[in-house]
Amino acid sequence: EGLIEFYGSFKEMFEFFCKNTTIHGTIRLVCSDSNRMKTAFWTLLLLASFGMLYWQFALMFSQYWAYPVVLTMSMHSEPKMFPAITICNLDPYRFELVSEHLVQLDRMAEESITFLYGINTSARLFHMKDRNIHVQGLANLSRSGFKLSQNFSLLRMSDLRSGKKHSSVGFRLCNSTGGNCFYKTYSSGMDAILEWYRFHYMNIMSQLPVIIDISEHEEHIEDMVYSCQYDGEPCRPSDYVHFHHPVFGSCYTFNSKGTDPFWTATKPGIPYGLSLILRAEQKDHIPLLSTVAGVKVMIHNHNQTPFLEHEGFDIRPGIATTIGIQQDEVNRLGGNYGKCTTNGDDVDVKLLYNNSYTLQFVPLGSFQRERKSLSLFPASLSAGHCFYQLYNRLRNHHLNCFDQCPKPCRESLFKVSAGTAKWPSAKSQDWVRQALRHQNGYNSTSNRKDIAKVTIFYQQLNYQAVNESPLLSENLLLSSMGSQWSLWFGSSVLSVVEMFELLVDTLVLSLLFCYQRLRAKKTLRVSPTIPRVSLALEN
Repeated sequence: EGLIEFYGSFKEMFEFFCKNTTIHGTIRLVCSDSNRMKTAFWTLLLLASFGMLYWQFALMFSQYWAYPVVLTMSMHSEPKMFPAITICNLDPYRFELVSEHLVQLDRMAEESITFLYGINTSARLFHMKDRNIHVQGLANLSRSGFKLSQNFSLLRMSDLRSGKKHSSVGFRLCNSTGGNCFYKTYSSGMDAILEWYRFHYMNIMSQLPVIIDISEHEEHIEDMVYSCQYDGEPCRPSDYVHFHHPVFGSCYTFNSKGTDPFWTATKPGIPYGLSLILRAEQKDHIPLLSTVAGVKVMIHNHNQTPFLEHEGFDIRPGIATTIGIQQDEVNRLGGNYGKCTTNGDDVDVKLLYNNSYTLQFVPLGSFQRERKSLSLFPASLSAGHCFYQLYNRLRNHHLNCFDQCPKPCRESLFKVSAGTAKWPSAKSQDWVRQALRHQNGYNSTSNRKDIAKVTIFYQQLNYQAVNESPLLSENLLLSSMGSQWSLWFGSSVLSVVEMFELLVDTLVLSLLFCYQRLRAKKTLRVSPTIPRVSLALEN
């Protein structure tokens, strides 16, 4: 007891706490004990304060466990890497392996146009001056038994809209039994013809081997790019990579890796961007594969597969196009604060491309995976029926792709603005042609219809960064709890320690009282009965 002085009763302990604690209002419970009304009032007031305090605590924790975020925007200005630029000439190869079927497809297209519109279009329009690419070691596709289906043709369909009869163009695809058919109609016959032709074209191209060596027949970049300069310096052979797209033709990607210091942008403006003079001829153009003539251009991130069917824009021949770039960056928290991925390794869908992750990879990967599981495209109408059914499910978000698509935790977005002007002008086209003829072997005599100029540059090196941060962090949560505690009780952290001490003292005192009662009962049971002494003997 010399070291530990303890209370003799609960009342003594409670009075000591109320008189010495730093919590406001508790002393009124002791000082006004002679007035029961005041004691009851202050007791209710303290209990109500406790209730309001812990109600606020519950709201804070529910908000904290919801993991809300707040967006903070900041501006930065520093040298940065130029984005990757992909250009395509919209002039796909005609491989000798499938040349006969492409000619047959052109004739079928000619017959379909004649049937629909009565236009007698010569087949020469479709395959004049064919540029066939021969692949060593592969026989012609006609020997493999592949045949184009004659039953899949364009049809005129009628439907009733607002009580009026409308005629549209479309096609019908059925499964192998013919019991389930898919109907696709277009308000524009041009769209129907393009879709019909592309279906057959991709069906033919799918018969080619997955990997074809076209290095011997690969175009040199000089055949498409007459001039290339970046930051006033000529481009080098290591600055671009070549690939072939079955629809958009021969393509080149500049600065695909984004690791060469040569492509670091240190100044904004047109003179410090990428300037290209491009060939945009239509001699080998496939008119029913695409109605666009010119050059396809796409601006994208490094190590990213360019999805040219979904992004990019077209450059018109005979036009000088200037494209200004403004870059934004988005940084997401991930984890409990949102679903995002760093590199796509944690995505359930297997990615088809070994490049940096983008949001488009998952739905396209899911579609390709489903298509591969159905062995599409085989050369049958039932396969086409499955393909379009699957494609409709993708468009209507029924493949569950977008639920599995986490956003990238770090993403760069490019805003572009473009301006155009005639190029070369009527007075300058002669000397421009002479310069191109002398340097690049340019021999065209058309009026600005086969060349185009494009300049891509940073408008500003300032970029806007949008960062996610927790709306209620641990520090802010503790600060808010302290503010509420001070509001309702005017106390601090030490007051919490005093309440904890009160609870410990109550527990210890309860244990001591229980121990005393048990010991007292045990003593009464063990102690012997005291014998009575005879007074007579004592006397």
